[in-house]
Amino acid sequence: MQGAGKALHELLVSAQRRSCLTAGVYESAKLMNVDPDNVAFCVLAMDEEDEGDIALQIHFTLIQAFCCENDIDIVRLNDTPKLAKILGPGEEAGEPRDLHCILIMNPNGDAWKDPALEKLNLFCEESRKVNDWVPTITLPE
Repeated sequence: MQGAGKALHELLVSAQRRSCLTAGVYESAKLMNVDPDNVAFCVLAMDEEDEGDIALQIHFTLIQAFCCENDIDIVRLNDTPKLAKILGPGEEAGEPRDLHCILIMNPNGDAWKDPALEKLNLFCEESRKVNDWVPTITLPE
């Protein structure tokens, strides 16, 4: 699906506006442990310099396993600077925001009917049919 990158961009903006976005590996793992039923979507992001980070790779493997076991769609993203540009700085302006894992939550446990989320769910479903369990998405320029 060619529009997956655009749909992800729209979903990130919409989720952040609705306060339904959690950023950070530790924060995401904590949230998935406490409230996995309200996680609607997961994004794992890294750049080339992160590929040698064994601890991050282990975290990603555990998060992927958790998402698969709990029927949470998950994608990879290889452009953390674009992601940072979309999401902006975190609450602590001095510290760089951890964007390696982004969770999109269902607000108040309701089934969130976001067209971008529906497109991404379809994209992930189609990818699984060709044995691509964690597809990589490229954000638009």
